[in-house]
Amino acid sequence: MTDYVKTEVRGGFGVITLDRPKALNSLSLEMVRALHQILSSWRADAAISAVLLRSSSDKALCAGGDIRFFHDKGKLTPQGGSALLEDFFTEEYTLNHLIHHYPKLYIALMDGVVMGGGMGIAQAGPQARLRIVTERSKIAMPEVNIGLFPDVGGTYFLPRCPQFSGRWLALCGEAIGAADAIWCGLADCFVPARHISALQDTLCASAGADAAQVAAAFCAPFAAELPPARIAPQADLIARHFAHESVAQIQAALAADPAPFAQASLDSMQKRSPLLMSVTLEALRRGAQMSVADCLRMERSLVRRTFEHGEVIEGVRALAVDKDNAPRWHPASLAEVTEQQLQEMFAPVWPEWAHPLRHLD
Repeated sequence: MTDYVKTEVRGGFGVITLDRPKALNSLSLEMVRALHQILSSWRADAAISAVLLRSSSDKALCAGGDIRFFHDKGKLTPQGGSALLEDFFTEEYTLNHLIHHYPKLYIALMDGVVMGGGMGIAQAGPQARLRIVTERSKIAMPEVNIGLFPDVGGTYFLPRCPQFSGRWLALCGEAIGAADAIWCGLADCFVPARHISALQDTLCASAGADAAQVAAAFCAPFAAELPPARIAPQADLIARHFAHESVAQIQAALAADPAPFAQASLDSMQKRSPLLMSVTLEALRRGAQMSVADCLRMERSLVRRTFEHGEVIEGVRALAVDKDNAPRWHPASLAEVTEQQLQEMFAPVWPEWAHPLRHLD
């Protein structure tokens, strides 16, 4: 277990509090293991009717995985890996699968930063979830910023966002607020941050089976306070440009559009890894037709290939280690990314019978 994950039971609610504020609750392997153990034990506990995931800090629910850990472990071998790194992704994706199929109501208070791995533990399955955002919410799948791709189930939930907005999120790596998260289908309702404590008390005092209705009723009066959306008004532009089937075509379409939003999106994409943007788009195209389990299996193979290639190690170096914000991507341009390179990233790493996530269904 870990000091960074705390639990209590209140009125039939199992409350999980992430408590690693200095790291914005970035997930360590120990935290992943603790969350899996807690949720597994509560799944069969008749005294627990629902789960509430929250943070001890108003800064973040969870900013993602521990990218310094990725860098330090990933550079240990020429193939970009270590046993602990392998364990982290296998166990994190297993946790994501558990949460997606959790049989009890799963409520995530998405207050503050919720990015990457934080999205993986907030995006439960559609039949038993409630994702609550505030005016402080900063929602993103920013993996392309570090030469990775949107994992933790991102290849499943991003293609299901409306009007190709999931592609915009994945390829630009930009953060969105509460209104856009709701519009994208990545959150369910809004409550002002000043009422978060009262919401938690109300939920824990409710009958667990009615908690979703209680939360919806609690949030309803605050709909008028929802901050304005930023990308929803750009829905037609996003759909028009991000419907293209290659990154080069998307960038060409954006370049030909003088609209400030189009130019800002292009500027964001031009800073990202050309190879991993191409991988990301292909993964989202495939994921649109796949189950959660199959998406996670695809991601597990892709993450191995990405570390073998070294792009993510270079991306983390530039962002978080040397902090020069000048990654040396390889290949350096989209024109240099070949179809062979792209398909090699999707080549099977293990035979089906040996895949570390073969047991997910």
